[in-house]
Amino acid sequence: MESPKRLQNVFVVAERPAELHAFYAQALGLQLKFRDHDRWIQYAVGNTSVALACREEAVPATSGVVMVFEVDDFTATAERVAAAGGEVLGTRDMGAHGAVLSLRDPEGNTVQLFKRQGAPAP
Repeated sequence: MESPKRLQNVFVVAERPAELHAFYAQALGLQLKFRDHDRWIQYAVGNTSVALACREEAVPATSGVVMVFEVDDFTATAERVAAAGGEVLGTRDMGAHGAVLSLRDPEGNTVQLFKRQGAPAP
């Protein structure tokens, strides 16, 4: 089993992303990297990204902060997650962007694994 390659991003599930964008941009000076209206607002912070996500974009997370780790593949992930007391919530194919495998840790926190397009299938 390989460790994740890097922390891909961290995102906050936001009720009002546009208002939070004003806060993060003005109060913290975060520089906008990408914006999909008020669904996903992403900032470049060092060698990773921080984003604001609307509830629909953040599913299955409903609140809080979600860590997203980049991996090469999802092979045997379900078995390892279950053996460690977690739960696999499902995979989301994002086309040219890649795919995300959503997990829940033993305390109910959502964690995601991101795999770039062209990486081995689950």
